[in-house]
Amino acid sequence: MKRRLRRIQRYLQRLIAGATPPRTDWGYKGYVTLAMLFTACSTTPPAPHQNPLDASPPRYSLVFIIHGDGDYLYHDALGNARRADEDVLAKAQTVAEQNPNANVYIFHEIERRHVLYLIPRRDGRAYIYERGRLVAQKSYWRDQGASRFDPEVRLYEEFAGGPDRPPVQLFFYFGHELPEFDGAGYDASYATRRVTIQDLAQGIGDIAGDSTKIDVVALATCFGGTPYTIGALAPYARYIIASPDNLHLSYFDLAPLASLDIASGDGAVAAFAERFARNAFDQLANEVQTVVSVAVYDANDVRAFVASVADAYDRTLATTNGTSPAPVEHCDCADDSTYALPGMSDGVTVLYRGPRFGRAKHKQQHSGWECWRTAE
Repeated sequence: MKRRLRRIQRYLQRLIAGATPPRTDWGYKGYVTLAMLFTACSTTPPAPHQNPLDASPPRYSLVFIIHGDGDYLYHDALGNARRADEDVLAKAQTVAEQNPNANVYIFHEIERRHVLYLIPRRDGRAYIYERGRLVAQKSYWRDQGASRFDPEVRLYEEFAGGPDRPPVQLFFYFGHELPEFDGAGYDASYATRRVTIQDLAQGIGDIAGDSTKIDVVALATCFGGTPYTIGALAPYARYIIASPDNLHLSYFDLAPLASLDIASGDGAVAAFAERFARNAFDQLANEVQTVVSVAVYDANDVRAFVASVADAYDRTLATTNGTSPAPVEHCDCADDSTYALPGMSDGVTVLYRGPRFGRAKHKQQHSGWECWRTAE
């Protein structure tokens, strides 16, 4: 009987955690009151903390935002159905547990579901690790803020503490290609909400704060290496890792994070960014037959090129997003004379292997920059 009661308590706790804020509906109040009667004597013990006198400040801060509110289903080599976002979540949690000198903040954005088909449940989950130990796990609402990533920023600020940050800060975003215009339907649960790369840039800027930059921003999406996207992120990052072309399953391997050892100097951070990119490229090149492209952008050194093509790129976006949009397609910026300007390779380290099939199979290199052009 006691075991059965504990199972009921745990189930009702999960329902309460996912339920909406209280309403005036008496049926809803009765439901919550009944749940609280079962859970009033139930407690969740707090995670043990280290003695602050025995611990030096953490050297690293890692933030993961993993988008799962969309189609991330795939089948592995054995035919098993899997979700790419859940795979990344598990690996990020392993990274958090393996780094006793890091604070790790993981935000998993999931599809909104309902309790008993009526009551919406929270559609975000946060996992907070300090020095390799899970100290907090929270569900949260993803539609509570003026900006798309306000909920994650608020939770980060809640747990990160004061303005002092660890010497090395890393940020990772995993998801579908972030639109550069329009952005409606990016979140499956919010068909009318618009999400663009500018929303992510604002969120990263809020996390970075007024006086610092994120050392490495890794954008694990398709077509992340465009002048517009890199230009949006560059004010808040020292180095950006992105794929200028398709990125299979939005996948960057996290093995280089297993045991972090990065000095805070610019040379050490640059070396880590290139090592991370090389590992991701090698893993993908060994596993897929499609195009593989990963690039590292020095945010300071690419500014001149980004500024030189900004007007032309903006005009293309305006045409694409106009009332009578012209059909467009992605292309290597080097294949369009509008963008193939001196200095386009400055500050860019490109790793590229063409697809094993299709019309691009003979393409041997890539500029590291992806642009739009009118479709042929």
